[in-house]
Amino acid sequence: MAILPRDFYNGDTVAIARNLLGKILVRRYEGQNLALRITETEAYVGRCDKACHAYGYRKTARNATMFGPPGHAYIYLIYGMHHCLNLVTEREGEPSAVLIRGGEPVLGTPAMARLRYGTAPEALTAYQRKHFGDGPGKLCKALALTRAEDGTDLTGGTLWVTDDPADLGLALPQETRPIAAAKRIGIDYAEEAKDFLWRFTYEEHAK
Repeated sequence: MAILPRDFYNGDTVAIARNLLGKILVRRYEGQNLALRITETEAYVGRCDKACHAYGYRKTARNATMFGPPGHAYIYLIYGMHHCLNLVTEREGEPSAVLIRGGEPVLGTPAMARLRYGTAPEALTAYQRKHFGDGPGKLCKALALTRAEDGTDLTGGTLWVTDDPADLGLALPQETRPIAAAKRIGIDYAEEAKDFLWRFTYEEHAK
């Protein structure tokens, strides 16, 4: 499998967040691969970012995975109901990660539709199809990701990112949509960090 190597994640978090757009996020679930093309990301950098869970190197039981080596999944729960998937970046001890905010289904859609809506893809409304994975909680629900998967090695073959759709038997066109950089969502408390242009998406999705 053409899994992105650990070295991909061992670098500048903001650059990695941008570079993840268009890549394929894959989850091995109940004997099959579920996959979405990544369409929206946000960068979080502990050493300088007041929106980051580990700002100022504050380590807790919740965010401990961020302090580990790059190339692992950091999954947390918000509002007591929505899980969020982050990909840990930078060297061990530098708590940084990229939040995967959105993705478009490309493989295993029947299973993901059942996980998201409890129905078959052909029964989805136009609204449900449009908003299938346009949010971190929606994406995690479609991939059956919870806190149980926190710390998963992204090079281990159960959850990974690839830039080679053909590796999954997919004939997807090369991504050419213009990319937009914007402010991150839901972090008005973060003082100057709320204005960092660390959210990346395609211009058609930018708000």
